[in-house]
Amino acid sequence: MEKKYFVLHMYPLRPDFAQTRTTDEQSIMKRHLAYWSSLMNKGKVLVFGPVLDPKSPYGLGIIEVDNEQELKEFIENDPAKKFHMFKYFPMQAIVPQK
Repeated sequence: MEKKYFVLHMYPLRPDFAQTRTTDEQSIMKRHLAYWSSLMNKGKVLVFGPVLDPKSPYGLGIIEVDNEQELKEFIENDPAKKFHMFKYFPMQAIVPQK
């Protein structure tokens, strides 16, 4: 089966989120990091992390999945989804041969 690639953007619901996270939100973000790291270890995420845009930091990931529904499930199960908005777009990715 041919893999599908998507670029995934994660935007905080408040612009100063990175600077004003509560203890509870910090804990959820640690779970968010562990969640996406586990997907990376399964070969589903090629790269992910914060983009340090001085106007408003956001998260970015390049995802490799069998289909779009699989990506939607990843987003649905993200512990940080309750205070972030996700947008994704198909990508015509060029990746190394495995």
